[in-house]
Amino acid sequence: MSRIGRKPVTIPEKVKVTIHGTTLKVQGPKGELTLSVHPRITVKVDGTEVKVTRPTDIRTDRALHGLTRSLIQNMVVGVTQGYAKELEIVGVGMKASVKGSVLTLMLGFTHPIDYPFGKDVEIKCPKPTSVTITGADKQCVGQVAAEIRSFMKPEPYKGKGIRYLGEHVRRKQGKTVS
Repeated sequence: MSRIGRKPVTIPEKVKVTIHGTTLKVQGPKGELTLSVHPRITVKVDGTEVKVTRPTDIRTDRALHGLTRSLIQNMVVGVTQGYAKELEIVGVGMKASVKGSVLTLMLGFTHPIDYPFGKDVEIKCPKPTSVTITGADKQCVGQVAAEIRSFMKPEPYKGKGIRYLGEHVRRKQGKTVS
């Protein structure tokens, strides 16, 4: 059996897990998340634990077993603690600001970039050169961070661009005069 899939997911006190058919709903202090469980996988709530089982040992069932358990664990952590990604903007004159539900990025182009974000995530700019993305859904937080980073990825010569906090950018030497 899958090592990850075999472990039961423990449910904290403030979290409520309900199953209706193939839909799993997790409610907690940070929000509410839903997951559509694959029909071949069985999910049962047993007191303060969620147990995931699979019918056979074929390859797809083994893959879905561990995946489903990990998704449920991420949902429980998301509604209790939440997830966060931090981005830093490196470059002269590059900055970010939030107004309402729109992130405005000044990245040295001829126009500012406006990025509207939904209610799934919350974006803050504690400093003009840093952006913090928080939310209950791990996938959504990571996707928004990747989309913001894609507006100007770090370039290898001077390191300018948007990068994750603590990300190491490999630098190239550049041209030399002989």
